[in-house]
Amino acid sequence: MPRAAALLWLLLPGLAALEPLSVGLAIGVASALTGYLSHPSFYCSYVECCPGAGHRLNATALREQLDGRLFGQHLAKEVVLRAVTGFSNNPSPKKPLTLSLHGWAGTGKNFLSQLLARHVHPAGLRSKFVHLFLATLHFPHPQRVPLYQEQLQNWIRGNVSACAHSVFIFDEMDKMHQGLIDAIKPFLDYYEQVDGVSYRKAIFIFLSNAGGDLINKAALDFWTSGKRREDIQLKDLEPMLSVGVFNNKNSGLWHSSLIDRNLIDYFVPFLPLEHKHVKMCVRAEMTARGHEVDEKVVEAVADEMTYFPKEARIYSDKGCKTVQAKLDIHEDIAKAMD
Repeated sequence: MPRAAALLWLLLPGLAALEPLSVGLAIGVASALTGYLSHPSFYCSYVECCPGAGHRLNATALREQLDGRLFGQHLAKEVVLRAVTGFSNNPSPKKPLTLSLHGWAGTGKNFLSQLLARHVHPAGLRSKFVHLFLATLHFPHPQRVPLYQEQLQNWIRGNVSACAHSVFIFDEMDKMHQGLIDAIKPFLDYYEQVDGVSYRKAIFIFLSNAGGDLINKAALDFWTSGKRREDIQLKDLEPMLSVGVFNNKNSGLWHSSLIDRNLIDYFVPFLPLEHKHVKMCVRAEMTARGHEVDEKVVEAVADEMTYFPKEARIYSDKGCKTVQAKLDIHEDIAKAMD
């Protein structure tokens, strides 16, 4: 009722001259108006609000966007879609959803994490409930790891207290100082509450290039043996990936209690992209810019990428990471020729 009291205070000079019945009516109108303005359906249309208890992720819309913009990643799409849908539909999860996305640059890890964040909070990275940490920016000095750990715990605790559905994205995990990420272990565990705060509806996402070599080798082995990449299953990669990251001193998860205690729900492999996938990226980018798809430009941009192994040129060593920049050059050339 504070807003009603404030409104009543503004009306007091005029109310003094009114009859008791009129005063009562004015107070009633003020209270009703305040109640309407405070109702979530009105208030949250102007101010970002944390999702309510009945919030459910739109799995159909998420799948459509993944199919339209994330190419060559059948494993990542299916695993993440299944994981987040199940988590969203569960009214009482036993722990926060924790995903660790692995693969070389340009394969779609950032895109998928940001898309997922937008489906939980429409403002995406601009949302006050979505928190992005970059290892080299936010945790640059190895000698300050204890301080970073304390700051990280305080930040997560404060933000989950404000919104149970908070999303935390940790990029550049392969550049994270050893042991730093273990500070959040209590928040990822199977506790109903930690110091009076429940973290069970939060989402934690780790992004890393670590393990990319293992994924690439497995994909190349499938190709060499004549198998389709779509036949690669999670069970073919996830055990190898979790062990490889656990034993990799440059993974940010080296000997981490998060792995040792099985607190990461899924290790999600992102496969290296082939020439045909790069062309899909180019077409999608041209469409996003509102341009007609020119197959000559699509072919030219894809051909300019570098591929490995050198002899066979199967996989793009940068995925689709430089597609936008290369497309800019081709558009500048086209404009100059007009």
